Amino acid sequence: MPLTSRAAFNGQVPILNKDMTLCISLSARPSNNGTRFHNHLYGQLDLNWIYKAFAPTNLEQAIAGVRGLGIRGCAVSMPYKEDVIALVDEMDPSAKAIDSVNTIVNTDGHLKAYNTDYTAIEQLLATNSVPTDYSVLVQGAGGMAKATVAALRDAGFTDVTVIARNEAAGRALAEQYGFSWRAALDGGAADMIVNVTPIGMAGGADADALSFPAEAIDAAKVVFDVVALPAETPLIRAARAAGKPVITGAEVATIQALEQFVLYTGVRPTADQVRAAEEFTRAQ
Repeated sequence: MPLTSRAAFNGQVPILNKDMTLCISLSARPSNNGTRFHNHLYGQLDLNWIYKAFAPTNLEQAIAGVRGLGIRGCAVSMPYKEDVIALVDEMDPSAKAIDSVNTIVNTDGHLKAYNTDYTAIEQLLATNSVPTDYSVLVQGAGGMAKATVAALRDAGFTDVTVIARNEAAGRALAEQYGFSWRAALDGGAADMIVNVTPIGMAGGADADALSFPAEAIDAAKVVFDVVALPAETPLIRAARAAGKPVITGAEVATIQALEQFVLYTGVRPTADQVRAAEEFTRAQ
């Protein structure tokens, strides 16, 4: 039985049936963003699918469940983007190039990994017309940072500094793409500052913290925070108050989720359908 049509959809879980296709997400701190976005699109398109978020207690067992239960798609969030690499059968070039996974597609038990974070960041840099001669500070060195730094390099940015307390991870990431590394901001500034850490993420220990100090925000021409929840992080709120152009994690989340949806279903929704799903997601 398909989900109800767009006109009647109210965000409630549909009656389950044996033919329903399941997609999931795996995150240490799952939110309802992906759940609402994907399920809303299933409703609009009358697809007999359902999407559920999980916080796995054992990643290896969770991925074995994806394979063994025939779960069609699996979104992967922090901190599992690198750990799942050893658990899949094939790496798409989008994931292999940066050794980071945010999407797994299960085809008859064969698990293929992708990275749609890269696609989202690439698109946002282009649509926001960020000049490639801008200097950039990227704070973070995890899986999402890899997608960010790779997208910056491929877009033509050359003056990029990775800030990471973990020297091994930070230096390796910076050097892989021909950029520089340092352990702390230490009063530094750049034309664009990018937060790719959990600082400012709802539910975390640093949910109310600023990932960059006021001085760096004031000096920046563009402020980019990849944290998607809340949509208005402390960094984004401070940047808006300072009159700075911003790129938000909510925007990243929409684009990467759309590309996941297409990989899972083989269907590309219209712009109006995506906009309706995005509005529904943000209304929670």
